[in-house]
Amino acid sequence: MYENIPDKVTNIIVTGKSGAGKQPRIDVLVEEFDLEQLSTGNIFRSYLGKFNDHGYSGDIGQFWQEDQFVPDEEIAKELKTQDPDVILGMKAKYFVDRGLFVPDFITNELFRAYFSRKNYRDQVLDGYPRTLDQAEFLMKLLEEEDSRVDFILWVDNDDEMIVERTVNRRICPDCGKVYHLVYKPPRDGKCEVCDVEVVQRSDDTEEKIRSRLGEFKEKVIPAMKYLEEQGIPIARVPGHLEDFTPENVRKSVLSSVNKIF
Repeated sequence: MYENIPDKVTNIIVTGKSGAGKQPRIDVLVEEFDLEQLSTGNIFRSYLGKFNDHGYSGDIGQFWQEDQFVPDEEIAKELKTQDPDVILGMKAKYFVDRGLFVPDFITNELFRAYFSRKNYRDQVLDGYPRTLDQAEFLMKLLEEEDSRVDFILWVDNDDEMIVERTVNRRICPDCGKVYHLVYKPPRDGKCEVCDVEVVQRSDDTEEKIRSRLGEFKEKVIPAMKYLEEQGIPIARVPGHLEDFTPENVRKSVLSSVNKIF
């Protein structure tokens, strides 16, 4: 039925508006192609955790001078560590603590370091790239490391449907498992894995959702068009299914991927 799909792929990008329904499709790709999910959210949490665990109590603002960070050697001396992960975590924390978007040059640096742990292979890239600059950085990195992205899976969904879906989304604070009050309600309000109360993310409000939808159109779409121009095929898959079952999600994903090969 899916005779065009190769048995093995190197990397896949999954993109789509926030709340479009990416995670169930990522789960299919992870299982079908024996890959791991590489999420930018997990990357940031990993490096922020490294810095927080280091226990530095000084003012990290001293490392940002004239719109750039001072040399890493100076940072390492003040932090009393040569661990590059701690230094990267500090750089990310500088922006996060100020409520600022982490700039591309820091996001790219974090991504490269984390991706290198995976030998630049066998990953489903979730949340990266999200800008044209990140997309260009990724293409250069793949060329340098003799790796590739086989295709992009674009999960498409209507804006109003996304708003309805997202405001009803709930997440386990321990393991990150995602639930939905209508489509996948947690039993007794608790995570089936951790048995703790699920919560609503602070940014799952209608105002913030619509802001993210605007950002997707402004930043992510140009990045995906650039990657397509570089020869990476895009498989579009509907985010909404009338009969939302694991098998229907799987069929929808594999059918879309089969077409591009």
